Amino acid sequence: MNETKRKILSASRVLFNEKGFSHVTIRMIALELHMSSGNLNYHFKKREDILEALYFEMVQVFDTRLQQLGTKEIELETVKKDVVSSLKRMIAYRFFWTDLYNLLRLSQKIKSHFQKVHDERYKGYDFLFKHLINKGIMQDFQFKNECDFLIERMIGFCDTWLYNSFIYDLEINKDYIESQADNLLGMLYPYLTDLGKNQYRELFPKYFG
Repeated sequence: MNETKRKILSASRVLFNEKGFSHVTIRMIALELHMSSGNLNYHFKKREDILEALYFEMVQVFDTRLQQLGTKEIELETVKKDVVSSLKRMIAYRFFWTDLYNLLRLSQKIKSHFQKVHDERYKGYDFLFKHLINKGIMQDFQFKNECDFLIERMIGFCDTWLYNSFIYDLEINKDYIESQADNLLGMLYPYLTDLGKNQYRELFPKYFG
């Protein structure tokens, strides 16, 4: 990708994050970069092309991390670090997550890939749970769909936490990100063994004071 395209994507991401995708025009992006709309259109024919480029830029990091799932030791502490890293990445592209369902309607290419990402995230959680069960940190599930229900709750939370944050005008800072990571991992607590609950208490002592 050439330098001009990188600058267009960077400026577009900032504007989309500040104003929302639907409120930003090609002309506004061009003005931000002190270039003509025609010059910008040479690199990206329409806003939706910029949206697609930013989406695939964002998911590239998520794709890489999913591929590395089986290559590192997994403990509750490493899971939390991974969650915090994911939430921070989402903030950098918050325009997408705060308008998720509308933007999925705009691009069939993004929608199709997002469904594949959902399936990969499902496999990632399934891998994580099986690993924690094998290590005696997590209990086995008691009925057929129990694992599915937990995975869907956790994915649903990840998809919507930023949307909810902006609805209620909450400040997105380091402490808030940590609290949202804690919120997500709190869903695991009822499924932990005594060993897992001891690790959880050590990781989150403030909740057991």
